[in-house]
Amino acid sequence: MFMDISSEMIHALLPVYLVTVLGASTLAVGFIEGIAEATANITKIFSGGLSDWLGRRKLLTTIGYGLAAFAKPIFPLATTIGWVVAARFIDRMGKGIRDAPRDALVADLAPEDVRGASFGLRQALDTVGAFVGPLAAIALMAVSAGNFRFVFWIAVGPAFIALAVMVFLVQEPVRHEAEAKPPMRITDVRRLSSRFWIVVGVATILALARFSEAFLILRAQNVGIPLALVPAVMVVMNLVYALAAYPAGMLSDRFGRGGPLTVGIVCLIVADLLLALGSTITLLIVGVVFWGLHLALTQGLFASLVADTAPEDLRGTAFGVFNFAGGIAMLAASVLAGGLWDAYGPAATFFAGAGLTAVALIGLVVATNRPRESVG
Repeated sequence: MFMDISSEMIHALLPVYLVTVLGASTLAVGFIEGIAEATANITKIFSGGLSDWLGRRKLLTTIGYGLAAFAKPIFPLATTIGWVVAARFIDRMGKGIRDAPRDALVADLAPEDVRGASFGLRQALDTVGAFVGPLAAIALMAVSAGNFRFVFWIAVGPAFIALAVMVFLVQEPVRHEAEAKPPMRITDVRRLSSRFWIVVGVATILALARFSEAFLILRAQNVGIPLALVPAVMVVMNLVYALAAYPAGMLSDRFGRGGPLTVGIVCLIVADLLLALGSTITLLIVGVVFWGLHLALTQGLFASLVADTAPEDLRGTAFGVFNFAGGIAMLAASVLAGGLWDAYGPAATFFAGAGLTAVALIGLVVATNRPRESVG
């Protein structure tokens, strides 16, 4: 939560800062973001496997949070676009290093009967940061008369709080392992069950359907929300997401993952249809609420399913594969969504999202009706 508050305070302002203060072009902004996200996605797949081999998830998670924390002061100090590129690169590398080991560490620490609630809580706190950060940035810009660097300096504080929590308050479970560790092997992925690969497949199709939330903002402008109020769309979505994620995880622990996931995927279909057909602000907001519900009912639960279906000693690898596949799918989805929007209008983008979501729903039905197999 604290790292997300820090990151979102900066990221909410960074594109405008690059263009208006440092004189970057919009093409340069896209290039910087592309490098940043590609770095995070590529790093994830290696860090997860490394955490399995080392048997020390906290070490890599701490390194990831540390890199992100120490990258934050570069933003207010940067006087050229090159320094901003360096800061974003380091920050996203930190995210790539920490994400898979962190999720595996949550799975290691959480009792199996509350695993869904644990991932729901992690997702909820993560999402709190996603709307508190931008709101804090808006407030600080108002009181500082638009001083970008002042906001960036304030954002450094929460990042180091996050690092301190990781270093001093998180305890890794004691492992009893053989002294000699086998070498890391690509063939280890063969031990990942078919149920795991089905989870990855369904989640990846769903990521293709769930393109960047930037298109929600574009749709808000399209239906006539005043420009100054457009960020409120993201606040509404993330508030719904944060409030519903933990209860969704608890429900999945009690009644199984399939039911809440099915409802969550149906929520995305409803959201896409409302956003495709709705031409009023009211329908837009209702669509955004369903989008937030979808995230709450799917993201933490997919993470729980990865933990459920992967061998304990390969959880880091499993989360690395899962996060990498989802990240690449999200990049492809946003390109596809943008192309459809330019060629055929916003309705085509959201109809396509609804169609891909229906495919993911069929995949989930297949997955939940397969006989269980051992993941040990």
